[in-house]
Amino acid sequence: MATIRKTNGRIEYLIGLLKEKTRIIARVVFWKIPHKNPQEDICLKIGRYNKNGFAMETLENANPKSELTLDNEEFQKLLEFLSENYEPFKKGVKQYIPIDEKFDHEKIEHLKAIFADPDKQKVLDFIAKNNILPEDLIAGLQNQARINAVREFEDMLGQNLVEQKWQEWLKHNDWVLSSEFVRILDEREIDTANITDYLMQAYEGFLDIIEIKRPEGSLKFWAETLDHGNYVPSEDLTKAINQKIKTRTLKLN
Repeated sequence: MATIRKTNGRIEYLIGLLKEKTRIIARVVFWKIPHKNPQEDICLKIGRYNKNGFAMETLENANPKSELTLDNEEFQKLLEFLSENYEPFKKGVKQYIPIDEKFDHEKIEHLKAIFADPDKQKVLDFIAKNNILPEDLIAGLQNQARINAVREFEDMLGQNLVEQKWQEWLKHNDWVLSSEFVRILDEREIDTANITDYLMQAYEGFLDIIEIKRPEGSLKFWAETLDHGNYVPSEDLTKAINQKIKTRTLKLN
């Protein structure tokens, strides 16, 4: 258990053991320098000492083997250095730019300008060729984008939106319809009498028909009662399925 002690001069300090060997002990010490104003300076001392006659709980030692004391400014700089550089250095990153609240505004604008290039394929080629984004970051960005999309979807459920809004959301988030599709087609007409909400081109060349039902009224997906312990489609879902059956599944030429 860490114990904060006080000197006779009412200075608070905290001692931590770094390493203990047969004859040598290494420790770290925090202490506060109080001021009349609310400001408090935190200092850091790291030292190695001979164990013979050494009192661990004392703040000062007359004959340290080695000792380094950092004042508040130096200590804060050390914390900043560690927070920005420890993980990249540990992972073997050769070059990196620390990102914090002091990140240069001009650098941010320069990055935005690169990714805002209207030729998106050129941007992708540039990123791939120069290995700018590592795979774990790309996966993280994709995951974060999908989390944001789910939050947007949940927010939309609480609104009385027209069908077009749901079509737009699905167009930007077609991943929710599985990975079996090549693309969403711009065409929606199946024949002269039928128009669908979405036509999805599958990898095998067929078209899948997507119908959107808004979350309104008392529409239900499953029936309220089970059939032999199994979920069965509700009347609303059955009607939607029948609506699709009336249309034809097509094959691209």
